[in-house]
Amino acid sequence: MPGFRLSAYITATFGVEDWRGFRLCGMDEVGKGAFAGPLVAAAVVLPRGFRHPWLRDSKKLTAHQREVVAEEVHRRAVGCAISEISTDDINRHGLGWANVEVFRRLVSEVTADGYCCDGRLRIDAAHPVHCLVGGDDLVPSISAASIVAKVHRDALMRRLHLDAPVYGWASNKGYGAPVHRAAILSHGVHPEHRRVFIENLLQLQLDLGFDAEGTVPLAELEAAGAATAGGPN
Repeated sequence: MPGFRLSAYITATFGVEDWRGFRLCGMDEVGKGAFAGPLVAAAVVLPRGFRHPWLRDSKKLTAHQREVVAEEVHRRAVGCAISEISTDDINRHGLGWANVEVFRRLVSEVTADGYCCDGRLRIDAAHPVHCLVGGDDLVPSISAASIVAKVHRDALMRRLHLDAPVYGWASNKGYGAPVHRAAILSHGVHPEHRRVFIENLLQLQLDLGFDAEGTVPLAELEAAGAATAGGPN
């Protein structure tokens, strides 16, 4: 955002005169568009004057850079919390609910003078939350939250990979990479798969070379997945 200044943002958004002592909690999520695994979000309150050359939107960093910054944030943050919404809850309540609920939980876990997050959400939480499009590249505490959440979820998906290596979660982190989509069609679904994304996948099988007659019902994919949920022997 051209001309964005954090001081002006805090002053105008939260109605404070002296922004320098304002404890701003930044929040961001990761995993919203994944086919599998939980939704993860983090909330971070940075100390005044916190700087790091790699503090930016987590998507613009390498895995190593994210891990270095996340470690520094965990060590120096005034406040830091991570929240997860399980695949079961996503399948039960929907992704829209999950994307709001994960932030509602974080607001209750972190003490701050003001709360903000990346995106265009309306969050009914214990304290008001201001949502800012592109905030993960503009507000340092949101950038930090995006990095902490990404590092946490990547580690979680590597652990889940051990239970179901056929899906390649250690590398694709549960997102819809071609190898992941092909594995779903070949091996069925796993309990960590999100139903809405799998249903969409079945509608897009032409992308993988399947014709309409080759469509596999979701129930059959689930049955196949139950037999392979533990991965190949």
